[in-house]
Amino acid sequence: MRIGIPRETRADETRVAATPDVARKYVEKGASVVVEAGAGRLASYEDEAYASAGVEIGGREAAWSADLVLKVQPPTSEEAARLARGATLVSFLYPESNAAAVAALERAGATVLAMESIPRIARAQKMDALSSMANLAGYKAVLEAANAFGRFFPLLMTAAGTIPPAHVLVIGAGVAGLSAIVTARRLGAVVRAFDPRPAVKEQVQSLGARFLDLELESGETAGGYAAAQSEEFLELERRLLGAQMGEVDVVISTALVRGQRAPVLVTDEMLRAMRPGSVIVDLAVEQGGNCEGSRPDEVVSVHGVTVIGWTNFAARVPVHGSMLYSRNVQHLVLHLWGEGGLALDFDDEIVAGATVIHEGRRRGGESAAPAAASTTATGQR
Repeated sequence: MRIGIPRETRADETRVAATPDVARKYVEKGASVVVEAGAGRLASYEDEAYASAGVEIGGREAAWSADLVLKVQPPTSEEAARLARGATLVSFLYPESNAAAVAALERAGATVLAMESIPRIARAQKMDALSSMANLAGYKAVLEAANAFGRFFPLLMTAAGTIPPAHVLVIGAGVAGLSAIVTARRLGAVVRAFDPRPAVKEQVQSLGARFLDLELESGETAGGYAAAQSEEFLELERRLLGAQMGEVDVVISTALVRGQRAPVLVTDEMLRAMRPGSVIVDLAVEQGGNCEGSRPDEVVSVHGVTVIGWTNFAARVPVHGSMLYSRNVQHLVLHLWGEGGLALDFDDEIVAGATVIHEGRRRGGESAAPAAASTTATGQR
């Protein structure tokens, strides 16, 4: 089997789908591996490191003509058309947002395993790229906020006087939110967090943050994601969060609902209530955003509040982003490894969940995927 790793073409993407160490493992399994020249350079993985791992350094055509192509971002329609007939692609896909690419993949007779569709079950944890990337996104979001915040995060007692700690609010206690809580606490901030799922209260408190209770309970899906909420419930959330806005300095917003537009939880009125110089990082901006003032891939000032809307936070940690993602992909590929190639057993829950397209045909409802947080290929989950 021949495995290809092309260079990512999205402007803000720095990750690569296989590090030299992971590529070496494919070679040791008996595969021939070709990496497009420069594919790992933005993540500090030079071509020489791949060559030392027994990998061929080739051109774009060579990487895309392999039997199995490994990628981070969803392919463009032009990239999908480069696939060899009947080849297999492993990458993030988000078919609902990439109709042209999906059509090109179908025309190519491709089989596609989408990393965002890996089921959230114990056996698949080591393949869960969404969680890996969300962990990075939550961490990096706090660092971006600290960089934009014109004050210290920790309590400091100096000869010139005492500096109070920053107060951080994290909205959403999924993987990204919990990572943001941990990072903000490490920087010395006082942290409070909100999530409509009461089940996460203990996790939030165990990290040293205060959990904001909402008396009504909202459910969650079988996969552990927050369920869609009624407008009445969202209004109650806004009231709860609105009461916090005049007290907090930094907001990290990560609230997403599987397969739907992100709920707006921070309104213009709430932004007006925040102190000038406060910071909001909207990790849901690519799915519409939790904050009314956020703009994809922009940093804007709204009523004196800095609103950060980067859509690809995981790519801002390129070395470890590549390392974790490539290991997630490696575990999936080795799970599928059979005599002479990949063996797809659709009685296997992992295979059935991840395979969005099989030999050019969409696989019914099994292709439904969670809306990203980062993801996404950005990993903002």
